[in-house]
Amino acid sequence: MPIIALIIIGAAAGFLATRLMRLETGIIPTVCIGMAGALIGGLVLRFLMTVMGFMAGFVGAVLGALLLIWLWQRYAGR
Repeated sequence: MPIIALIIIGAAAGFLATRLMRLETGIIPTVCIGMAGALIGGLVLRFLMTVMGFMAGFVGAVLGALLLIWLWQRYAGR
């Protein structure tokens, strides 16, 4: 069940992050961006704060996805 939750949260976070960064991607890259962002954001949030719960995980996933998109556009987009 946690894998399904990661995919759902990753899809939502990836969708929100790609729209905020004005990045046009397909469904698979959006979900992958969101899942990677969820991992990055989850690690950062757990390191900085001891906030648990769905909303904290979603916020961390969106922030991680935004960071990942920014890094990709900054360094790989050249």
